[in-house]
Parts: sequence; C-alpha cells; structure tokens
Amino acid sequence: MEVKTGEEIELLRENAVIVSKTLAEVAKYIKPGVSTITLDRIAEDFLRMQGAIPGFKGYNGFPATLCISVNEEVVHGIPGERVLKNGDIVSIDCGSLKKGYYGDSAYTFPVGNVAPEVMNLLRRTKASLFRAVGMALPGKRVGDISSAVQDYVESFGYSVVRELVGHGIGRKLHEKPDIPNYGKRGTGIKLQERMTICIEPMINMGVKSIVQGRDGWTISTADRQPSAHFELTVAITKNGPDVLSTFNYIEEVLGPNKI
Repeated sequence: MEVKTGEEIELLRENAVIVSKTLAEVAKYIKPGVSTITLDRIAEDFLRMQGAIPGFKGYNGFPATLCISVNEEVVHGIPGERVLKNGDIVSIDCGSLKKGYYGDSAYTFPVGNVAPEVMNLLRRTKASLFRAVGMALPGKRVGDISSAVQDYVESFGYSVVRELVGHGIGRKLHEKPDIPNYGKRGTGIKLQERMTICIEPMINMGVKSIVQGRDGWTISTADRQPSAHFELTVAITKNGPDVLSTFNYIEEVLGPNKI
C-alpha cells in the first residue's frame, strides 16, 4: 500500500477530472443507433486533446480506450460495431494517464427509455457508491466500505459480484489495497490518511455469478440479467473523503435524464 504526497494527490485529481470530462463528452453521443466503437473513438480523441493518453489502451493487452459493457455485461466489454438500442444500459469505464499518474472512473448510462426496474438498479448502485465513499475515512477499515455497498444493495434483492473489486490507484492503475464490494464492518486493512482508492460497485439484478466471454475480456452475468457499475476515485483525508473524480460533468449533459 502507498500513501501519497499532497502533490501526488493533485496529479491524481488532474487525471480524475480529465476522465470525468471524457465520460461527459461521451455522454453527449449515447443514444439508440450509435456504435460502441464510435464512443471509443470520441473518448480517445478527447483524452489526447487534454494532454493525456488512454489509460486502458494496451493495459495487459486491452485493445481499446474504453471498457463498454452493455446490459448483462458487467465490465471489460470491448468496443466494436455493436449498436446501442432503445432500452439498453451501458457501463462506460474510462482511464487516463498523464504526468505519470492514472485516472479511473465509470458510469452506467440509460439508452433511451429504460424499464423502471432497471433504472432502479442503476440508481441504487450509484447510491451504494456514495454510501461507501462516506466510509473512506482514516481509521476505518476496508470492510466498512465493502459492507456499506453490500448491505444496501442486498436489501433490494440484488447481488454483489465477488471476483471483481475496487483498488488503490497512483503511478499504477491498480495498486493495493483491493476494495471489495462485500464484506463485514470492522474487518480488513485499516485506512490511512492520503491513501487513494477507486470504489466501484458492480451490482447484478439477478445472481452474483459471472462468466468470461470468448474474447478473454468481457465479463457478463451468468443468468444474463442486467448489471450496473459506477466508480469514483477518492483520497482519504483527515477532513473526510476527498472525491477526486466527479459525476457532475456527466449529469450536466444528461440533465433531467440523470441517474
């Protein structure tokens, strides 16, 4: 585990804001009829205009700028010629790399008119993220973050993906500690001031089981039920959680259709 200097946290914030603005730029084009590869190209162009490079492209061999995961796809979907349809939901996860530090954030978007029960999944997954962020305090433990997600979403009958977790972030995209979305309060690693972490609930409407696609990347729910994913980067400070990334830019674009 690494704790960061104030200067490092500001470099992480710069990247987190770039990623947040990139997701907002992509949000302008999310509608029925758009291909996922089109969204990926928009994101890459925008990132490079900000002086950053795509943080995911080439990472462990991943071939694209964005992870774009539709409906039952949980995470790590590869952009391609697939066209979004009315009623879909699409998780878009974006990373940046600038000045030697990473940014990472994700948001699940509705496409057109989405079924009310699926919109509830999105809203409650996002709400669980903010509950978890509230636990990112010095002296708390990772299990306090984890249980904040699990206790909330399971109260609605949803399930929590076990195999995929949040993480530390800094000069590496994925650092220690792991931040699961399930666990018990008061357990796990103790959180320290100036740790920087990504909290990212991945919540399924049906069972928690997942399967990996033939492409070696795309993770989907085993029962093909929808899954939602939201992610923010947080610095732990004595004054409370310092949320480095933001959904504000995205939700300015979405307007009344925001989650």
